[in-house]
Amino acid sequence: MSQPQTLVIKIGTSSLSESTNGKLALSTIAALVETLTRLRYQGYRVVLVSSGAVGIGCSRLNIQERPRKMAKKQAVAAVGQGRLMRVYDDLFSSLEQPIAQILLTRRDMIERNSYVNIFNTFQELFELGVIAIVNENDTVAIDELKFGDNDTLSALVASLIEADWLFILTDVDRLYSADPRVFPTAKPITLVNTEDFAQLEVNAGNKGSQWGTGGMATKLSAARIATSAGVRTVITQGKYPENILKILQGEPIGTQFEPASRGERARKRWIANGLVPLGKLYLDSGAVQAICQRGKSLLPAGIIAVEGNFAAADSVQLCNQQGEEIARGLVNYSSSEIEQIKGQQSAKIASVLGYLTAETIVHRDNLVIKDT
Repeated sequence: MSQPQTLVIKIGTSSLSESTNGKLALSTIAALVETLTRLRYQGYRVVLVSSGAVGIGCSRLNIQERPRKMAKKQAVAAVGQGRLMRVYDDLFSSLEQPIAQILLTRRDMIERNSYVNIFNTFQELFELGVIAIVNENDTVAIDELKFGDNDTLSALVASLIEADWLFILTDVDRLYSADPRVFPTAKPITLVNTEDFAQLEVNAGNKGSQWGTGGMATKLSAARIATSAGVRTVITQGKYPENILKILQGEPIGTQFEPASRGERARKRWIANGLVPLGKLYLDSGAVQAICQRGKSLLPAGIIAVEGNFAAADSVQLCNQQGEEIARGLVNYSSSEIEQIKGQQSAKIASVLGYLTAETIVHRDNLVIKDT
């Protein structure tokens, strides 16, 4: 018996709320709830990543624009999140579909044990037939460790739970070569394969709606994260959530991004997508070639410069001499230690530092090459 497919559906604030006043678009939410419940009854495992807490909080408190001050935004999110879940619970309950709330911060993704626990929780919810509703825990998140937008959050969740599909529901029907509301001659894009994605040229604004945080640029970034983890990604119109069913049946609605092959282990997906790099190591051409073409570990001899302040076991970006990221991984030494041993042969580490933790700076098992 084949494994049921896992779907992550992200819906943005622009789809959940009225553009004029930020109030809930109840007809859209009702259609979304009915669609997700039908998908569950058809055997799919379903996760909903829902924006809207801040916008709904603003509406409840009669605030006319999205707060800019972090503490106020967090307070407003706390007001809106309860209201948002109440609406979802009422609608899903009317269809006898149980739901669960999962609030995440980037810190939850960084800690390996927490990352694994999140995966296990999702698996148990799937077994129980529950639809998980995910949002960033805005009330406790800090600027340095925020996802930034729910497009990114949905892609990271899709990667974490090894989803088959990520649907990003937004306020346009598909991806265009430019914003069709500004450029009437913008061309629609229906399919993006893995080879074309790197060369994709789109005039993608990064400004979302008045009440949201996203834009097409964040959606493309999310698609890159998800497809690199083997998740087929779709950008489509949020006002018609029933289109998800049609897309799964093969109708050419929205823009689809073909996934890369899912060859990496879960640990490497965590390194690639879950962690926030805390520094950079600049490598000479020989080290870049050894890592990218021969699958080698990073040795101190190949390092020409160190940037940032990080500890052993932290995540760093590995960059070529032009500053372009070629990989990222977990270091065996701190930034101050690497500063002392950069350019040296591994045999000299002990004499320079007075001890030897490892002969490699980043072992190939803890290293993920960046897709080009």
